[in-house]
Amino acid sequence: MTDPIADMLTRVRNAVQAKHQKVDMPASRLKVEIARILKEEGFIAHYKTSEESGKNHLTVFLKYGPKGELVISNIERISRPGCRVYVSKSKIPKVLGGLGINILTTSRGVMTGKQARQQGFGGELLCNIY
Repeated sequence: MTDPIADMLTRVRNAVQAKHQKVDMPASRLKVEIARILKEEGFIAHYKTSEESGKNHLTVFLKYGPKGELVISNIERISRPGCRVYVSKSKIPKVLGGLGINILTTSRGVMTGKQARQQGFGGELLCNIY
């Protein structure tokens, strides 16, 4: 697998569309940080990491509205291994006029676009979620 972050986002996108309650995937520090941001922003219910036979696994528990509405309507990968996308603090785009979030990796760690603008950091634009 050449792009584990795209794999994670695709697994979450497919599980949401199929109305699953949870989705499992191999874990990494970056994936756990992305899951942490999704939980803080209210896109997922919670997540947990576990270790089975020497391999770390990440389980993401998905969230839906009271009548089964989708909380995550779209996840799109922006920066890919073949075409990295870096933005400065003034060029961080807003997602759906502020209704969605984008996730960046900065020199201070993984954060949302709003946090990066407030703290004055640019970085690699990983994905947009709305």
